[in-house]
Amino acid sequence: MARNTHVPADTSAPPITAILARFVAGHRSRGWSDAVDREAHRTFYNWLGCAIGAARHEAAEAALDAVQMLQPAPQATVLGRNEKVDMASAALINGITSHTFDFDDTHLKTIIHPAGPVASAVLALGEQRGASGRIVLDALVLGIDVACRIGNTMYPDHYDRGWHITGSTGTLGAAAGCARLLGLDERKTAMALGIAASQPVGLREQFGTMTKPFHPGGAARAGLLSALLASRGFTASERALEAPRGFVQVVSDKRAWHEVTDELGERFEISFNTYKPFACGIVIHPSIDACVRLRGQGVTASQVERIELRVHPLVLELTGKKTPKDGLQGKFSVYHGCAVGLLYGRAGEEEFSDAVVNDPQVFALRDKVQATVDPAIDEASVAVTAVLTDGRRVEMRVDHAIGSMQNPLSDAQLQAKFYALVAPVLGQARADEITAACRALDSVEDIRSLTALCAG
Repeated sequence: MARNTHVPADTSAPPITAILARFVAGHRSRGWSDAVDREAHRTFYNWLGCAIGAARHEAAEAALDAVQMLQPAPQATVLGRNEKVDMASAALINGITSHTFDFDDTHLKTIIHPAGPVASAVLALGEQRGASGRIVLDALVLGIDVACRIGNTMYPDHYDRGWHITGSTGTLGAAAGCARLLGLDERKTAMALGIAASQPVGLREQFGTMTKPFHPGGAARAGLLSALLASRGFTASERALEAPRGFVQVVSDKRAWHEVTDELGERFEISFNTYKPFACGIVIHPSIDACVRLRGQGVTASQVERIELRVHPLVLELTGKKTPKDGLQGKFSVYHGCAVGLLYGRAGEEEFSDAVVNDPQVFALRDKVQATVDPAIDEASVAVTAVLTDGRRVEMRVDHAIGSMQNPLSDAQLQAKFYALVAPVLGQARADEITAACRALDSVEDIRSLTALCAG
């Protein structure tokens, strides 16, 4: 899918660095509809559950061990743990854990996971400063808008080149969110975006390793530092995003500048956020959903001779690992996703553990899954046929998987997901307290009352 030709530089690009800086610095607090604010609360709640849920994962342990070698000051909470570290390191680690399970939010137009970089940065900075919940929510909405609008400008070209778009745009979103939380003026906000533009994070080669969740964490840390530098007078190009040798034109041949400016301040990209019911890459979700539905119709693993999939080319490009060796690789295997969907009727974090990936029963069923690319199939769709040992063929097509914009998780389903992630780490009672605090986030006077609940 990658392009082989290079588009000449655009010397007449609009001043999007200045436009976004003016928007971030000047847009009024809660200057959006109730529906947008509701989605901001849902996004934050989902992100928080994902971050706490992975607090004891080996990736979190390794990252925290490395950070502590720097002897950080205890400024901000590592979610789900007793430790405190400096705010930049907290942004890094919480960004890592929020993406470790691949269970976080998704902006489907760009497949960006926007809360990981932005929420991780603004919560760490907000805790250090004692910011209100309202200020944190404002920073979250505006930071996500910057990240996703830049993503809209470049997707899919930027992604096809091999950039992990969550990290590369997330640095900008985190910088914008932190600039807003710090109350930077228009010029200093532009400098924060400019500094961040020189720090894109993330290559798709890293998918299936601990370095994939490092990308949103690294982006959160870089964006936070960019805003701190700008707040002290550090400078950058005023055209760092749009110039011929600026961020967008260097990392993408697609430059749909209007995606930055169209309905800016009226349409908010957080409105297009979705929340995963399955702990893996979003392109596998239709296939898992179809297999869960087949199970609901009475199809069992013992009856299956083979499972035939017709999928969009991106599915095998991203998740074509036929024989994953561990849980992280299993998240990039449509074959494994289908096997656990049919066997268990779900695909939460437990179904992507090392033990389940290497379970002989799962292994045997995974070998019966056959995937064929069909360019006529949409990215969000799948056609599945279960061929049974008695010769019957049971067909299932999914065009809008659970968790999509057309079939979203309800508040009750989102809460159930949160409890499944948080209760094993902090306990049911604490999950109750955090849920109540998140529901009232816009009236929280000091965000440290929430982060205290989220400590181990």
